[in-house]
Amino acid sequence: MSVVILLADGARPDTLDAALNRGALPALARLRAEGGLHTVTSCFPSVTGPAYAPFLMGRYPGPIGLPGLRWFDRARDACTFPDYTRSYVGYQMRAVDRDIAADAPTIFELAESSVGALNVISRGLAARDRIGSITARSALRAARTHFSGNVGGWLQIDREVASQVARRVRDDEPEFVFAALTGVDKVSHARGQGSPMVMDALAIVDEAAAEIRADAERAGRWNDMSLWVVSDHGHSRVTQHEDLASVVDAAGFRSMSHPWVFGIGAEVAVMVSGNAMAHLYLDVASREHFMNVDGRWRALHDAVLARPSVDLLMLRQKGRVSIRTATRGSASAWIENGAYHYRRDDGDPLGIGCDLSAVTDEAAYDATIDSDYPDSIVQIVHLVQSPRSGEIVLSAARDWDFRSRYEPIPHLSSHGALHREHMLVPLLVNRPVASRPRRTVDVMPSALAVLGKPIPAGLDGRSFY
Repeated sequence: MSVVILLADGARPDTLDAALNRGALPALARLRAEGGLHTVTSCFPSVTGPAYAPFLMGRYPGPIGLPGLRWFDRARDACTFPDYTRSYVGYQMRAVDRDIAADAPTIFELAESSVGALNVISRGLAARDRIGSITARSALRAARTHFSGNVGGWLQIDREVASQVARRVRDDEPEFVFAALTGVDKVSHARGQGSPMVMDALAIVDEAAAEIRADAERAGRWNDMSLWVVSDHGHSRVTQHEDLASVVDAAGFRSMSHPWVFGIGAEVAVMVSGNAMAHLYLDVASREHFMNVDGRWRALHDAVLARPSVDLLMLRQKGRVSIRTATRGSASAWIENGAYHYRRDDGDPLGIGCDLSAVTDEAAYDATIDSDYPDSIVQIVHLVQSPRSGEIVLSAARDWDFRSRYEPIPHLSSHGALHREHMLVPLLVNRPVASRPRRTVDVMPSALAVLGKPIPAGLDGRSFY
């Protein structure tokens, strides 16, 4: 048995479904006819890197040490002096494997043989089995492509990676494969998810699936192969960019943020991901988290919440998360003895329409799946209460993101927030499922089930086989 997962980074389910219906992706359409196309939820933050953890570890990213694409190390136990920050945009991507919890296994550590391509999390994967791993040459090429805004260059990288993956699947017959193809995401940021070039990026995924299938059929291995196509997050239009660090400065607090994290006297670390979510770490000189934002920090809270760029402001509090909006009131969410709670305090910021008391994660999912914030209760509680998260966590309003400077090209589309367009992703499988897939964390235990491997305790997902 083998499982091959192709990740079309940044592809929305509606975009993929429309392309399938037009006949633009024949190999993927064939998979849909034989297995099915499902819509599931990603995680918060819905951003590349942390959102790979569900696929490869079956866990939400925050609790295992990946609260965002950028974060501040308040405990000083992972990052180094003088800034104690992490950014997986660049060379620090190599730190992901040591940043993730040691007691949370990756599927690469559980499978007998694996191949990975452009997959940020690689622990347990031998160097020879890492396609597209960071070398001086590849890093230079990626930097040149990124900073020049050459989206055509990203598609060429995808073609080369896809070709190498197909060859390795054919020649080595690995038990598990996870290959990330980033073209959809790169094109969407630069030109929008509706760009014709997104179809070019999806065509590369389709061609890879077709080649892998043809090789497996010739070798008589297709009936024992599960071939799945997934995505880690969606996208939505951006028309306005907030410089969140400047908002903090204007409120009277010295900020630190990427790329200029080296400074004297910084009070607030502004860590943006995606770019539609952000962590704010208050009083960075302290190694202790604040449980209440009051006193002088209240001015910062009020200034940030008043910005039109901010949709949801979430506060870390002792045992609970306070979810606040400028116009829809506030609510509280928490988990107790494995059960989830949502209490409307003076409003209903998530638009659920009712309180929830001691419900399962499935019930919390069902209560939110048709709202603007699918699976929001579960995702908010797990992220905001994570040890490496900030005291304030922000989810951007529609048409906004939180970085107006330092992007090589202006973003026309973004992700990272809790909106439907960011959180809903496709799951395309070539065999019918046995139970309803809900979340991307369900993929890893499902792959283990197909492979006949024991499923570790403590996973956040459940097998749909």
